[in-house]
Amino acid sequence: MAQDPYIELGLSKTATAEDIRKKFRKLAKEHHPDRNPGDARAEERFKRVSAAFDILGDEEKRRRFDRGEIDADGREIHGGFRPGAGGSPFGGGGGPFRGGDFEGVNFDEILSEVFTRQGGGARGFSARGQDVRARFEIDLEDAIKGATRRITFGDGRSLDVAIPKGAAEGQILRLRGQGQPGRGGGPAGDVLIELAIRPHPIYRREGADLYMDLPVTVPDAVLGAKVDAPTPDGAVALTVPKHSNSGAVLRLKGRGAVESSTGKRGDLLARIMIVLPDPPGPELERFSETWRREHPYQARRKG
Repeated sequence: MAQDPYIELGLSKTATAEDIRKKFRKLAKEHHPDRNPGDARAEERFKRVSAAFDILGDEEKRRRFDRGEIDADGREIHGGFRPGAGGSPFGGGGGPFRGGDFEGVNFDEILSEVFTRQGGGARGFSARGQDVRARFEIDLEDAIKGATRRITFGDGRSLDVAIPKGAAEGQILRLRGQGQPGRGGGPAGDVLIELAIRPHPIYRREGADLYMDLPVTVPDAVLGAKVDAPTPDGAVALTVPKHSNSGAVLRLKGRGAVESSTGKRGDLLARIMIVLPDPPGPELERFSETWRREHPYQARRKG
């Protein structure tokens, strides 16, 4: 994540538009790659200064940052998916900044002004494009088995994203060369996609294992049966042993999630939940009355 743009430019929040412009000109000149060939630290500093000016050099972005609506990378501050946020340090591809005292201010023009004084203009300027960051929600099944999904960005572009098998929450996928275009012949940036796995309506994940509740009828619990049990790979026939009780756990080996470090599948653990018919009906009620009278017992928690 980028540094606070005020800190990056060494300014206070009361700085005027002219203060911001002057400070950016000074820092851009000092750290420009043409003045520091081969100096990776200066190049990185130049990029950070440029990104800071992208926020503070646009009055609308500056107001939104001050209100806490976007972060220092220009991304929306909320939990939803915000593709294409992150912005470009070149004001959206080198065009003029919009808003307030910065109307018509152009990043390229500033650089041209800075380096014209040195002779030769800014013709030697070259920089890699800004990376674009996005958060992308996927289904648990896609994380387990892998899939190809399409992501659409705010500028209308769509890209197919290959979700690898065993994808993990928070994993970053890098799409090289798909970010903001470079400047002066420099390479394009990358797209960095952070994966978020949606909560599942059936399964609860713990490590590589999945847990679920398995509804079982009273006759199947008493007499035993084969019932259809959902798994991420499709339904399977699961044997419910005779005299099964609520809380008993049946294990399906290799039907769980994927351990990201080893690539091995975990297990699916199904907890039996005995379910009465709805409604039970008078026949079951009469049977229960007779059973309770002739075979009294108390249900107790084990353990």
